[in-house]
Amino acid sequence: MLHDGLYEQIINKGLETELSVTDKLSTTAPIDSAEASKVLAKYIAEVVEKGLDNVADNGGDVSSQVALANRIISTIITETKENELDEMTVAERAEQLLALFDKKNSILSLDEKAAIIRPETSIAQSSLFTGAIHEPQMFTELKKEIISCNRIDMLVSFIKWSGLRLIMDELTTFTQNGGELRIITTSYMGATDVKAIEELRKLPNTKIKVSYDTKRTRLHAKTYVFYRDTGFTTAYVGSSNLSNAAISSGLEWNVKVTKKDLPETIDKIEATFESYWNSNEFEYYNEDQKERLARALKSEKYFDSNNAEVYTMDITPYSYQQEILDKLEAERKVRGYHRNLVVAATGTGKTVISALDYKRFRKQNPDKPCRLLFVAHREEILKQSMYTFRAVLKDANFGEMFVGSYKPESIDNLFISIQTFNSQSFTEKTTSDFYDYIIVDEFHHAAAPTYQKLLSYYNPQILLGLTATPERMDGKSILPYFNNRIAAEIRLSEAIDRKLLCPFQYFGVTDTVDLDNLKWAAGGYDKGELSRIYTLSGVMANRRADLVVSSLLKYVTDIDDVKGLGFCVSIEHAKFMSNYFNGRGIPSMFLTGHSPDEERKKAKERLMKGDVRFVFVVDIYNEGVDIPEVNTVLFLRPTESLTVFLQQLGRGLRLSEGKECLMVLDFIGQANKKYNFEDKFASLLSNTMRGVTREIKDGFVSLPKGCYIQLEKKAARYILDNIRASYGNSAGLVSRIATFEEDTGLKLTLANFLDYYHIDARSVYKFDSFSRLCARADVIDEFEEPAEEALSKALGRFAAIDSRRWISFLIEALKNIDNIDFPALPDAKKRMMQMFYITIWGKYIEDWNSQEVIDNLYSLSDSPVLLSELIALLEYNYNHIDFIDEPVDLGFDCPLDLHCTYTRDQLLVAMDFMKPSTVREGVKWLPDKKIDVFFITLNKSDKDYSPTTMYQDYSINETLFHWQSQSTTNAEGKVGQRYINHRKNGSKVLLFVREFKNDVYGNTAPYTYLGTANYVSHNGSRPMNITWRLDAPIPAKYLKKTNKLVVG
Repeated sequence: MLHDGLYEQIINKGLETELSVTDKLSTTAPIDSAEASKVLAKYIAEVVEKGLDNVADNGGDVSSQVALANRIISTIITETKENELDEMTVAERAEQLLALFDKKNSILSLDEKAAIIRPETSIAQSSLFTGAIHEPQMFTELKKEIISCNRIDMLVSFIKWSGLRLIMDELTTFTQNGGELRIITTSYMGATDVKAIEELRKLPNTKIKVSYDTKRTRLHAKTYVFYRDTGFTTAYVGSSNLSNAAISSGLEWNVKVTKKDLPETIDKIEATFESYWNSNEFEYYNEDQKERLARALKSEKYFDSNNAEVYTMDITPYSYQQEILDKLEAERKVRGYHRNLVVAATGTGKTVISALDYKRFRKQNPDKPCRLLFVAHREEILKQSMYTFRAVLKDANFGEMFVGSYKPESIDNLFISIQTFNSQSFTEKTTSDFYDYIIVDEFHHAAAPTYQKLLSYYNPQILLGLTATPERMDGKSILPYFNNRIAAEIRLSEAIDRKLLCPFQYFGVTDTVDLDNLKWAAGGYDKGELSRIYTLSGVMANRRADLVVSSLLKYVTDIDDVKGLGFCVSIEHAKFMSNYFNGRGIPSMFLTGHSPDEERKKAKERLMKGDVRFVFVVDIYNEGVDIPEVNTVLFLRPTESLTVFLQQLGRGLRLSEGKECLMVLDFIGQANKKYNFEDKFASLLSNTMRGVTREIKDGFVSLPKGCYIQLEKKAARYILDNIRASYGNSAGLVSRIATFEEDTGLKLTLANFLDYYHIDARSVYKFDSFSRLCARADVIDEFEEPAEEALSKALGRFAAIDSRRWISFLIEALKNIDNIDFPALPDAKKRMMQMFYITIWGKYIEDWNSQEVIDNLYSLSDSPVLLSELIALLEYNYNHIDFIDEPVDLGFDCPLDLHCTYTRDQLLVAMDFMKPSTVREGVKWLPDKKIDVFFITLNKSDKDYSPTTMYQDYSINETLFHWQSQSTTNAEGKVGQRYINHRKNGSKVLLFVREFKNDVYGNTAPYTYLGTANYVSHNGSRPMNITWRLDAPIPAKYLKKTNKLVVG
């Protein structure tokens, strides 16, 4: 009898019969090929267990059960022809091995029956400790685990002497007998006892790592892992830190996990610990650090703002900051742009990024003075910024301030206010090239006349602009100062995950107003029409305002605790909403761009005090509404600009004491087909590999930590319908193309179209070429070209190309395709041509003079429309490269560049292997080149999260990579020995990595080239688990994909 609900059950004959006769709705899916052996083995284990029970129930003894088990094993040997499995036949004696020890150097040499210490609970079956009376105490089990294992890893937030001393004797014995002990802990809350750490430090074979930066590390895990060479590893994961209360008497829950029972969980525990251990967030503890630990613990208990130690610590960037530094470097080296804009919400560490970038600039220019000018409009920003630079540069005397009463003794490295800059006529006191590196904070002020002299006079080697918004105070863009480019942005999800911004709870409320037929022009709704509907339409306006109030009361915890902003379309709308709220007993007021400073200040004070619950605003650039305490935001109008939407949301995401999260109410009605819902929701996701449509259907599983989105049913349907009509089919794209110039004021080009709508070229190419869609939209003439079919299918593969060398070669070659003597090309260019050819026509060039090859290549010049599109796509790719690639020395002229992306076919022909389609497995040995090529798919399953396969291949940190060989590879065999001894034998190992088998558009995903790797160590056999050390570190943008263990 089948019950309603969720299953993950293999469909057997019985189940198939039941399903065939039921009229209930059932959902099924094929068994995932990557997980099939695990899924089927678990199912067979259930069947076998029932069968063995049946043997016992019918009077059979253990020997009868063994006989049945052996017949099953015999069948497997026959089917697989794997004779080595014969060793797994159960011996007739029907016993279990419980221990094995050398008799020498042990009490067992005198008394073979001496008690062997082992845990009370099984080391083969998982169990739960809850502190119940009948179960063993946690600390007594830990003692026995310690004595009976070979290696220990401990991960705890803090260590108290009261807890450690309960197991200290066992740890001493364990380490003195050669056992290895590794411990990770923190100075969190000042709870650790220095004595405990010191006693551990004195133990032999013991290594300790400590995080002194608990704002950054946030470690709350409690894990004790006991590795056994026998394979019977155990781990305790739960709520117990190393304190007396936690491991002996507290109401703590801890799960004991065993390798035999839950191997994937143990694999993840081991991999995660290894990742933490190799992270620079944890530092080795030694005898010299006792004072530092004591100071860190004290400062956690009693916050010390005047901490001199800050000037001696290395400040290393977070991964998201490193990603921005990499992008800045790419802007300068790849494109030659030295005026760069960084966009990031207030409070996300823009100044630290600028200081780290300046530090790098100094390192790259050791023979230059590297004079710095840092300009801001407020004294407190300048003071904070100077301290940040001092900390990053580890120089307590760096820089001087020139603002208010501060007068500098030197102007070499100056932190100056824009007011002082102008009042002192600073341009008259310095030459235009005096400063090498200039930073302008809050660059959106740059429109003001006060900044014009600064920006037009100086000619620094680098100008760095920092801002939370690329729109100026007057609503115009500041991008023209920066070649119309934003060099780098901190994604909202990164900032929330890093606890730099507060999480949000976002409620999409079904709006009562239908905007489907409202006038749409120049990329947006007519504001006058919107204002009229929201304020002057009588019953409709009142009904909508009533919906806003009732929704607010429905979702908010307590209206008296609300400090809210409402974003309106016009002054009339803001006034109307303020009056309506006041009329409903919710004290409110409104502000506009014309409100005087005094009024803005008063509004902020009244909101802070609770005199008003809401301030309704029109002009979001009004800095008077920059209030960190804001905990509720109402989107009362559709926001066409993604930048404006994020800026409005950002007003409520500032951290503030006592503020748990931001509540967002967005009123979603039927919208014009050109209204871009997809962009808006995509900007809120952490995982950009999943489409918004899928996220809505799955309940938004890829949001930043602590965030939540709930869409009312109708609102969700409006959004899904809109996305389907906009990008979900070719008709939607054709419609956008047809009115692109009218909607945006921009010339219709592939680059402009992709950039304006923030879409990936592959989302266009899954339907057709851009040129064909333009012809369908009647914006270009109809055309017919010989290479259209081949090129249209290949454009999606070209969309992923990001090698500067290959792109530059292709652009030049395609512009002169009729005049190239292909057989005379040098080897590297021939290989690049082979890569190009196989991308379009799916085969390699055997004979450069073959008529088929010549016809194919010359058909490109007879296809001017598609050829121009391909060149435009390659130029677009080049302009979006955000890392520095470089050649890798493989002993021949190989065109593959480090950290660039290639298909399997492209990379194999680049290494002269001309039959890539014959490569089915994940490894390929190229004997003539003495190269092992590894094709690594990190997530082998079709699921987004598959614990059975996720912890086989992953990066441990930016240079160490854990890789699992094929199941037949053993350490003693020819292949295993080649891996282990590759350096000695002069062969190279190359790693090519991708996250999933297919990209989000359904295409086979290409691989990213991580370069050459060297053997470090391995464990296991059939398969081998090998740790490789990469010659070049993985860039930050890829590390969050390769290291599945990164948190936040």
